[in-house]
Amino acid sequence: MSRRQRVEHTEEWALIEPLLPWHEQREYELLRPIVVFGDSPAERSRQTGAAERTLYEKAHRFDDEGVPSLFRAGRGPTLKPQIRRLIVDLKAQHPPLDLGEIAAICYVQFGKKPSKNTVKAVLREEPAPLFPKRHFPPYHEMPEGRERRTAVVRLHAEGWTPTAMASYLKTTRQTIYNILERWVQEGESGLSDKPLGRPRGVSKVDLRAMREVRKLQENPELGEFRIHAALARMGIDLSPRTCGRILAVNRKLYGLNKPKRGSEEKKEMPFQSAKRHEIWSVDVRYIDHGLPDVGKVYSISILENHSRCILASAVSTSQDLTAYLSVLYSAVEQYGSPRILVSDGAGIFKANQANAVYGSLGVTKEVIEKRRPWQNFIETTFNIQRRMADYYFAKAESWEELVAAHDRWVEQYNTQKHWAHRARTDGRHSPSEVLGFLAGVRHRPEDLQRAFFSTRFTRVLDASGYARLKHWKIYAEEGLAHSEVALWLGAESLFVEFAGDILARYDADYSARANRLREVRSPRLFETAHRRSLAQPRLFGLTILGEAGWLKALRKEEYAPRKPRRPQALQQALFAYMEAV
Repeated sequence: MSRRQRVEHTEEWALIEPLLPWHEQREYELLRPIVVFGDSPAERSRQTGAAERTLYEKAHRFDDEGVPSLFRAGRGPTLKPQIRRLIVDLKAQHPPLDLGEIAAICYVQFGKKPSKNTVKAVLREEPAPLFPKRHFPPYHEMPEGRERRTAVVRLHAEGWTPTAMASYLKTTRQTIYNILERWVQEGESGLSDKPLGRPRGVSKVDLRAMREVRKLQENPELGEFRIHAALARMGIDLSPRTCGRILAVNRKLYGLNKPKRGSEEKKEMPFQSAKRHEIWSVDVRYIDHGLPDVGKVYSISILENHSRCILASAVSTSQDLTAYLSVLYSAVEQYGSPRILVSDGAGIFKANQANAVYGSLGVTKEVIEKRRPWQNFIETTFNIQRRMADYYFAKAESWEELVAAHDRWVEQYNTQKHWAHRARTDGRHSPSEVLGFLAGVRHRPEDLQRAFFSTRFTRVLDASGYARLKHWKIYAEEGLAHSEVALWLGAESLFVEFAGDILARYDADYSARANRLREVRSPRLFETAHRRSLAQPRLFGLTILGEAGWLKALRKEEYAPRKPRRPQALQQALFAYMEAV
């Protein structure tokens, strides 16, 4: 061994550094004041000129690994031995784990996430175990119940992803998701087995539900889905299948008939709408009723195709152009106008006057193919009307009850669940919920009046309930004196409307070209809910005069031209003309 040269002791780094032949010795001398005497890295950096951050990192590694950290100089930060062992063990247990998944598990367990390159280097440098041991057996080999769920939760707590857990345990991802969701919602109790079905004594089908189903089944045409939708509005949550079983029990007990089944064949709909108020459908349906002396009654309805919501509907004793335009006006006034209006080939839908209204509103008129009624979306709605309302139409004993049954059906149909929206995930299952607040192209009131100017007239009733139109006095309702009503005038009919209800209907002979109302006859007055008491009681009502003495339509003389007024005498001059000269 060579004799060492004696040097005087010093703490000056400039004098010490030339005396250090080994790199590891130099590294230790840099760190010695920090790890032995507790000097700060900043102070040692000023003494030696080394970077403060480098000194901090080296001192931290020395505290973790000791002297071996001096022999890793130049490699950058290194992982703890336990992290390195975890990386190798994970790859040996489950080779499909990728570098990112292994790094994420390391971060969850040790709070330090190595890069993918670091994980790759560790797997390249460290030897793999010859006989790797699984922490958990495959899912199907574990006992059913708590042990399986516990294994999934433990792997999740260690940082495994659901996909990696499903591959490692040899099960499906849906099983993993179900276990984790149950654990999040119920905690530790969610790991234990639970009995299938409802507890004894607990049933959603209680006496109240049975009673409501029996009351709804008074209408024998209602099926399980319509019963389910009606119960949902009452706060009773029963599935359609459960409602079907209750209906079957009631039919067996009370001898009720099954509803008639429609065609289950699916056909292509050419007027399917992709957005709200893009396409409307309109049609007229005959209503079978039991009212004497009323004659035929029709339901005229307009449907929004996308939401299946009924925008306007009315009961009418005629299916003429005037009645149809009245319903169209109500829909456009409240919801605006659509881009396309679909109907069949009936004359009232393609009349010249109707086409003029379409043009004023900017609506394109489309017609379904002949003998293809199913192409019109409203045909399905009329089938629902048959099931929900025809029973109550037949039971109506007055016109007012018939109108009330129709209005009740419109409200229930729009607010109950619809079959077309059963698969929606946004919570909107009824036509009114799907339609929302959105409207079509809005029109100003004066534009609407201009579009319907040749058919719709507004008048204020006089004290006896009469309105004057084209030199005729038309009776509407004495109880609505001084109220504004709408008169709808067609070539063959005239009816008076107030708040959406028909007050009176007359047969008319009107020439639009000559703008002349030649005759008004055959009055028919309807009972409505808008009658109110008169401000001053009369000595007798108009009805006391009888049908013969009570004139409901009276021809008035035409307005005579006003004669110019002439002075009764000449005005006297203030002074004589000759005197002024």
